[in-house]
Amino acid sequence: MPSPADTGIRTAGGRDLTVLWGINFVDGLGSQASGLVFPLLLLDLGHGRGTAGAFASAAALAGVVLSPLVALPADRGRRRTLMTGASVSASLAMAGLAVCCLGHPPLWILLGLALTERLCATAYEAAARGALSRLAGAADLPRAVAGVQAGDQAALVLGPALGGLLFSVSPFLPFVADAGSYAAAAFGVRAIRTPLDGTSADPSRGRDAPGNPADVPPATSATLPDSPRASSDPPLGTIRSGTIRSGALWAGVAAVVGSPVLRLVLLWSCAASGAVTLLFYNALFVLGAEAGSIVTGGVLAASGAAGLAGSLVAARVVRGLGAHRSLTAAAWLLLPPCAALSVAREPWSWTLSFCGLCLVLPVVTTVLGAAAVRAVPVELQSRSGAVLASASALTAAGAPAGAALLMTWGGPGAPAVACTVILALLAVRTQRTANTVLRPLTPARGDQDTGLTGGRTGGAR
Repeated sequence: MPSPADTGIRTAGGRDLTVLWGINFVDGLGSQASGLVFPLLLLDLGHGRGTAGAFASAAALAGVVLSPLVALPADRGRRRTLMTGASVSASLAMAGLAVCCLGHPPLWILLGLALTERLCATAYEAAARGALSRLAGAADLPRAVAGVQAGDQAALVLGPALGGLLFSVSPFLPFVADAGSYAAAAFGVRAIRTPLDGTSADPSRGRDAPGNPADVPPATSATLPDSPRASSDPPLGTIRSGTIRSGALWAGVAAVVGSPVLRLVLLWSCAASGAVTLLFYNALFVLGAEAGSIVTGGVLAASGAAGLAGSLVAARVVRGLGAHRSLTAAAWLLLPPCAALSVAREPWSWTLSFCGLCLVLPVVTTVLGAAAVRAVPVELQSRSGAVLASASALTAAGAPAGAALLMTWGGPGAPAVACTVILALLAVRTQRTANTVLRPLTPARGDQDTGLTGGRTGGAR
């Protein structure tokens, strides 16, 4: 029977996880609202489409460079400070941009403020990557990751509509809303009571005792729930304590290269990011030219709603089937809707195919997101996450040009055919390796993965 202290710790951890979900949703809602209207603002002020496109590419590349640099101090014990400071700075930048909307400022001021906001958002995301392992135990990781995904999808559905509505009233309102969302995120981060640095959130595995000062860098390597340091026989795919220097800037790269789990996550991150972005621009190029922007927006909004539905049930699917079965099944289930997009020509067929794709994809994200958190020591969470995010961002950056090139060469269905081939190869690879590489994130009836752990399988309930 759990002690009152353990019960209190679990209650506080659950509350803080809910706060983190709320922060993620509010922050995403504001970013989606302002991100949609900033190109419209530039066009309204007489600047060309090339300016908006060049800015978006420059901001994305700057974020790829900044993310690993921010991850280092985050892993060294400055996670809460970075998350709060980045949110406050981004809020000030958006407030400045809102003020600029009241006049006709020079282009360099607009781009400077927008770039500041994007870099602050990148810094926040890089610092926040290690927070999840502090707030969720081993058995709750799939649910925690699914909750984050649900917030992202909900913001994706509601944010653009909110931004368009506010922009139609006044150009400065979407940026005021985004400034408020960043301010709310800063207050939310400060409201989290659980220390965001140090040991993991499992109350039975070395969690900080109540009353310890928050955010004190650990003196020794922290212990993750069911981490390799918790057993004399480390599970496959995790990173052994002492094999990587936590103070090295390149430790994140070494962590990803040295872990079979993270190599699988990297492969999926790059392939899924590139494929989804490729199909997104494929839809824009086909539907935007033929059906108009309203229909295109409706298709993408429906796919976002499907992604939200998938996120809400993903944790239950993983709990019922186990990690490797869920991932393998999802990998094969992605193929039919992706292949259907190669012959889709009408808006309804695009909607059905995209919704099918987005309904299944959260299961993949939940399994691999939880696996990545469990495979990496707390002191390397942000750096390894920055490597994965940078790799997927670079893959996505080439997708728009790739979609245009494939459509020119092979017609409207060529991008979907290419994505289907890539996902089929990835499904074969997953079928062969997932059972060996993945540890059971949550126990399932008849799951045979337990022999890989060499110890407790983690949080059975």
